[in-house]
Amino acid sequence: MTAATLWDDRSCELGEGPLWHPLRKQLFWFDVLGQKLLSRTEDGPVEWHFDEIVSAAGWVDDATLLIASETALFTFDLDSAESEFVAPLESERTDTRSNDGRADPWGGFWIGTMGKSAEPGAGAIYRYYQGQVRKLHPGISIPNAICFSPNRHWAYFADTKTGQIMRQPLAEPDGWPAGPAQVWLDLTGDGLNPDGAVTDAAGNLWNAQWGAGRVAQYSPDGAFLGAVSVPAAHSSCPAFGGPDLSTLFCTSAREHLSPDAIAANPAHGQTFAAPAPGPGLPEPRVIL
Repeated sequence: MTAATLWDDRSCELGEGPLWHPLRKQLFWFDVLGQKLLSRTEDGPVEWHFDEIVSAAGWVDDATLLIASETALFTFDLDSAESEFVAPLESERTDTRSNDGRADPWGGFWIGTMGKSAEPGAGAIYRYYQGQVRKLHPGISIPNAICFSPNRHWAYFADTKTGQIMRQPLAEPDGWPAGPAQVWLDLTGDGLNPDGAVTDAAGNLWNAQWGAGRVAQYSPDGAFLGAVSVPAAHSSCPAFGGPDLSTLFCTSAREHLSPDAIAANPAHGQTFAAPAPGPGLPEPRVIL
């Protein structure tokens, strides 16, 4: 098993949402419960603080991200740190927040919400496309693993509490669901908890597995191909990056770990990197 090594030593309570910006050649990620966006440049670590939970992003242009928060989607200018409202996201609710999200190949953005204490069925999965947010899947407890096949035929997602990764057919020309989602990978027999996921150029799916300290690789037909070990229990979300998209990054979390466990392994909550056996895909641009 390949082992990931430390890439950034800042400890996140809940590291999530890594995004490699293909124009800036720069990794961004979130400390969800810390309400922070983090990154690194040649000059060292940088971060931005927000007044509410932020959890996932897509890139719009060289200087702009679309960020999902607990109440909205908004653009964020990385150079000026200015924000602009785009669309509401369960803004009428105080009991939910955003979680996992990713841009789709059509320039849309899928984003999941969940109860702030992971209350059963309190969240949903939405898609932002052409200025509107539409609910796709209600009754989600912990939305995760949102990613897309490189042939544009499939969307993947998970409700972590079910232990299953779902696959849903998508239609041209606009990428809306073309049929019901069905179980693609059932991890309940192995006692694994699917967290964030990303696909590579060959169509394999890489899934961070909460509590297992690894990112597992599965073929397009769901066969287990191998795993990258992460030196933190709660591996949370992977992303491909680096100059040739052959580095696998992974965030992690300290959430729900005891003080003794954290003292025994300070790597919990940090961000890691490992060489990947094949290249990933550039993240699609979000079209506002």
